[in-house]
Amino acid sequence: MGRLFGTDGVRGVANADLTAEMALGLSVAAAHVLAEAGSFEGHRPVAVVGRDPRASGEFLEAAVVAGLASAGVDVLLVGVLPTPAVAFLTAELGADLGVMLSASHNAMPDNGVKFLARGGHKLDDELEERIETTYEEHRTGAPWDRPTGGGVGRVRSYDEGFEQYVSHLVGALPNRLDGLKVVLDEAHGAASLVSPEVFTRAGAEIVTIGADPDGLNINDGYGSTHLGKLQAAVLEHGADLGIAHDGDADRCLAVDHTGAEVDGDQIMAVLALAMRERSALRADTVVATVMSNLGFKLAMEREGLSIIQTAVGDRYVLEEMKEHGYALGGEQSGHVIIWDHATTGDGTLTGLLLAARVAQTGRTLRDLAAVMERLPQVLVNVPDVDRTRVGSSAELTAAVAEAERELGATGRVLLRPSGTEPLVRVMVEAADIDQARSVAGRLADVVKSALG
Repeated sequence: MGRLFGTDGVRGVANADLTAEMALGLSVAAAHVLAEAGSFEGHRPVAVVGRDPRASGEFLEAAVVAGLASAGVDVLLVGVLPTPAVAFLTAELGADLGVMLSASHNAMPDNGVKFLARGGHKLDDELEERIETTYEEHRTGAPWDRPTGGGVGRVRSYDEGFEQYVSHLVGALPNRLDGLKVVLDEAHGAASLVSPEVFTRAGAEIVTIGADPDGLNINDGYGSTHLGKLQAAVLEHGADLGIAHDGDADRCLAVDHTGAEVDGDQIMAVLALAMRERSALRADTVVATVMSNLGFKLAMEREGLSIIQTAVGDRYVLEEMKEHGYALGGEQSGHVIIWDHATTGDGTLTGLLLAARVAQTGRTLRDLAAVMERLPQVLVNVPDVDRTRVGSSAELTAAVAEAERELGATGRVLLRPSGTEPLVRVMVEAADIDQARSVAGRLADVVKSALG
């Protein structure tokens, strides 16, 4: 069996790849593995379960709840809430695990199951592997040890979770948003009620788009992967800025008052300076991935801040932040983690703090984001090559070294073998887009000849 867990839980087309039977089996397996690990020792276990508005989330939620309760876990159903809300409530309520049903920014037919450990943290790789192994053993015939009578889990709705999460977000603000007009694009997703409520309580005048989920329209033409409607709405309403979330609202991208996109790197740059100003940026350090734009790194170094870069994926950013206690990290895609207030990327929180910086300084978001210049970035996918030899090919190593000499201090080369396909990604940044394209094209040719 191929590995079920990806970098963000188990995902697939709902009712095809991700079935009710699988969701139930994984939930039972998760309960047993965590019990064996001692997570439930000495008390009756409790799980927080939430979902985004996808239609398939309704039957998958029922399957997850059935699995957990059949394994003796009490379940608190929080309904449609963002992933970071489920993480927050898992920690706030002292629950033993959290489960979020969402496929994030994916199209509506997909869905996913994400398990969270006590404290609202992502499960580590070892636990995920044990859950997967246990699930497969029992799927192929090994019997479960099943509680009976009063040992089965009880299930109840926990409607208070909405208000607890909203209050938490408002309490994280360093200043109010009075005087700002903000357009919010909710992607017809999990933050469609939360985000407008929070921004309104914080004092902003809001305009909402993409905030009418019907179970079928999540991420459909709206949200952080489709910024066109948000850009048009910001201009139409003369707003100070626009905020876009994805389906489960763990990411945030923004639009300034001119309609220009402000990506995750720029958001982190703005927040890093704001946090340093109020002594909240521990060790004056930001954690980013190797895919962050070189312009971000250069800007932070110019401002006297340190950058630590990890492999691509917010889980690796989180690991680095947890290990060393750093306060800010994230990805160009808009996953931004503010460790003092969240254990995962929180798009609503990120948008709030970005708007708070605009309100506090009286400067436009365009002006604030100009602290960094996004260098032109070209990405070329080279298929049908031996991705395992990226680090061992002398021909390719020499070509990369030559490209780096040509680009100098204002350019960068990154070769990334795919984790699942016979494919290598060639990324080149340069001060000039034509130079970036030229260097990327030459390197792609070498990848084909050296690894093909």
